[in-house]
Amino acid sequence: QVQLVESGGGLVQAGGSLRLSCAASGRTFSSYRMGWFRQAPGKEREFVAGISWSGITFYADSVKGRFTISRDNAKNTYLQMNSLKPEDTAVYYCAATQRHGAIQAGETFDYWGQGTQVTVSS
Repeated sequence: QVQLVESGGGLVQAGGSLRLSCAASGRTFSSYRMGWFRQAPGKEREFVAGISWSGITFYADSVKGRFTISRDNAKNTYLQMNSLKPEDTAVYYCAATQRHGAIQAGETFDYWGQGTQVTVSS
């Protein structure tokens, strides 16, 4: 069983930066693939970024070049968000999985955090 807790959300002006953190519990964190997803009001949840157990990263086209996903050996996953835009406003969720499947697909993931709100003002 894995529990995920996100932090680091908030209100920022367009062009600013935020760093989201996801703290995971569990003994085998290193074997999990991790992902960040977001959901804006009235929209479906969408993939933002993912990282494999070996550190290979994946990004949605909309955030490529602006966001960076990383992980450390202390069970933390991060999402550095630069050059934020109003359209990045959403609740951001951290997710974990040991299953195979597309890292871009939410259904691949078994464990989810409670989410953290990111609001970008214009």
